[in-house]
Amino acid sequence: MRTSKDKSKDKNYSPPFSPPLNPFEEARWSGAPESETEEEEQVRIQASQQAINTSREIDQFLQEGKKVMERRRRAVKILLLGQSESGKVHFQLAFAPKHFEKERSVWKIVIQLNVIGSIKTILEALKEEYEPGSTYPATPTDASPNPPLRALRRWRLGLSPLFFIEANLLKILAPECTDSRDIIVRAGSGWKTLLHSTSDDPFLQSSENSPRRRRSQAALSLEHDPTSVLVAQRADIISMWNMAETQEVLQRRRPQFRDSPGFFMDDIARIAADDYAPTDYDIIRARIRTMGVEEHQFVVERGPDMSVEYYIADVGGTRNQRASWAPFFDDVQAILFLAPLAFNQTLEEDVRVNRLEDSLHLWRDICQNKLLANANLVLFFNKKDVLIATLKAGVRVSKYVPTYGDLPNDVPSVTKYFKDKFRAYHKKYSPEPRPFFCYETSAIDIKSMSVLLAGVRESVLRQHLRAGEMI
Repeated sequence: MRTSKDKSKDKNYSPPFSPPLNPFEEARWSGAPESETEEEEQVRIQASQQAINTSREIDQFLQEGKKVMERRRRAVKILLLGQSESGKVHFQLAFAPKHFEKERSVWKIVIQLNVIGSIKTILEALKEEYEPGSTYPATPTDASPNPPLRALRRWRLGLSPLFFIEANLLKILAPECTDSRDIIVRAGSGWKTLLHSTSDDPFLQSSENSPRRRRSQAALSLEHDPTSVLVAQRADIISMWNMAETQEVLQRRRPQFRDSPGFFMDDIARIAADDYAPTDYDIIRARIRTMGVEEHQFVVERGPDMSVEYYIADVGGTRNQRASWAPFFDDVQAILFLAPLAFNQTLEEDVRVNRLEDSLHLWRDICQNKLLANANLVLFFNKKDVLIATLKAGVRVSKYVPTYGDLPNDVPSVTKYFKDKFRAYHKKYSPEPRPFFCYETSAIDIKSMSVLLAGVRESVLRQHLRAGEMI
């Protein structure tokens, strides 16, 4: 008989054939130890099931994130550049009106805060005129032989609840701010959400038995709703605004008052009403500054670009925020530069600098930026309605822009002059030759804003053609 030792030495020897194990006939390893009790088995099974559920949730989260990234990759990405108060944040109203309707109640509060700020400006100017250097009297209704002074004290007393409500709203929107005229909300802080009418916020929803209201007429708590005070003091506010002495004092002490953003005093009779609902024009004129970068995502609801998804990054326009623009230059199909046609206005942050001159210098910096050598730049002369009203009032361009000389003081000539200026800078400072896109728009004319999408569509098409070396 051959021993195992002999078999190992025999090179032709092969062990008897044994079929492979069938994995379907073998019990799966469960990870259970031999001495596992029933209680321990239940705990182990529950932990295993929880781990499986967690793994599935992670996979689902990753899949959703992948879908979002893919959708964002296919979307049109736009970067809005320009000065603050150049009308940037209101493009959403033109492109997604249904979505914007949800925010109408928020803009009602913003407009009311703008009105309160204007009232404070008027009272301060009247105080400088009739109570210079004096403190408020112990009794606000102290008799005075001066009728305007008596009226000022009466208005100041009657309108004081507005300033209490203003302080309460500022605690919600910007706790560090004490004056609605200086309010700055931080981008991404959800300030619009804070002002939406919800039951767990200072805002109260209408009861089920009450008649249905528009979103802009959502009920607020009395401590946060200026409406009741504005309605109660409506006659006094109108009287104060229409008084000849008030207009004369403002003309001397606050000459730029009417041109300031968020000016609604000419519409105070309509705004100080219980059923007031902001119009699109009101919302566009409303003023609230943001600090930082806000990204707006929406789907176009009408026009040739219907159903196209847009991501618009709205960067801060004040001078101290412009240094933060560079990181947002990448991965955008178009850069829209908004230049308001306000040749007779100055920057709020520096009253010595002309707004249009600052826009021109900023445009030069954007054109010569090497990071943007291949970017599509689209120039929009915004607020053409302001230019028309200014020229109609007899304001001469040459008074604020000496180089304009004796050219005709009409809209076509003025627009052409500034367009040629921007075109010259575009040609001179661009690192590489590129087409010059320029459009004239008016933020208050929603229909005319469709030219923005046309400009973006054309510039994006050119970018794709350039990438394919077809142009």
